[in-house]
Amino acid sequence: MVGLNKEFSRERRDFLTQDYSRGFIGAVGYQVQEYRRGYLESRLQVLDRHRQQDQYIHAGVLATMADHTAGYAAFSLVDETHRILTIEFKINFLEPAYGQALICKSRILREGGRVLVGESEIFDRRSAGEVLAAKALVTLMSVHQDKIKEVTIDR
Repeated sequence: MVGLNKEFSRERRDFLTQDYSRGFIGAVGYQVQEYRRGYLESRLQVLDRHRQQDQYIHAGVLATMADHTAGYAAFSLVDETHRILTIEFKINFLEPAYGQALICKSRILREGGRVLVGESEIFDRRSAGEVLAAKALVTLMSVHQDKIKEVTIDR
């Protein structure tokens, strides 16, 4: 059980909640709604920029949300010295999304060791209610921060 975190402190939760929306994720607009050990719920207020040519919410918006939210659900289970990297994910689009908001509910199905498996469900919030629009299975790896290769960005 490499880097397994038995506790999920308020400080860790607050840090990961803020960290969740850095960079690209913040630019897209995903936000944490609920966070507990092994579970994260995120939300996206849908804007015109999230839609494709037929006004559906772009599949890439849903796929990124499923992957990233599962990754941060996994972060709640590992030691602070570990990072989470996605190994693989598969997503099924069950219904076109076109509502005003997306809600992603991710939970870790398997924890412990270096490999974690998560499940993400994305609900399309419409005026008539919420519809399950996509479901993803996400395989993640816990890696000690010392093994993360430092990257120099070419500018």
